[in-house]
Amino acid sequence: TPVWGTCAGMIMLAKEASDLDFQTLEAMDIAVLRNAYGRQVDSFEADIKVKGIGDEPFHAVFIRAPVVDKVGPGVEVLATVRDEKTGHEAPVAVRERQFMATSFHPELTPDTRIHAYFVDMVAAAGETSSPK
Repeated sequence: TPVWGTCAGMIMLAKEASDLDFQTLEAMDIAVLRNAYGRQVDSFEADIKVKGIGDEPFHAVFIRAPVVDKVGPGVEVLATVRDEKTGHEAPVAVRERQFMATSFHPELTPDTRIHAYFVDMVAAAGETSSPK
């Protein structure tokens, strides 16, 4: 069954997460830095290119967002955002097997393309699963 985590969900799916007092699910081979962009007042929006949803940029809303610090070899980076402080392009949407995670909140925009991408993941998983 496909699983999608946004922000806190990304942290929980990660193999490694900074500043946690508990174990994550370690479902994705990613390392994340919690609240890497700062506090609530440091929230921001950015237009980003996301693989698999078309050519039109997606308007992403980042609220106390984690940053993907490392990705393992089986992780596909679907989108990045440029950190204005460092100039580094950080992954903000990733996929590994049936897992997808975003460090932004697609549900806060009227654009449903990320949701449609995930629905397609679910449909594809149903087509490849064997009946019980």
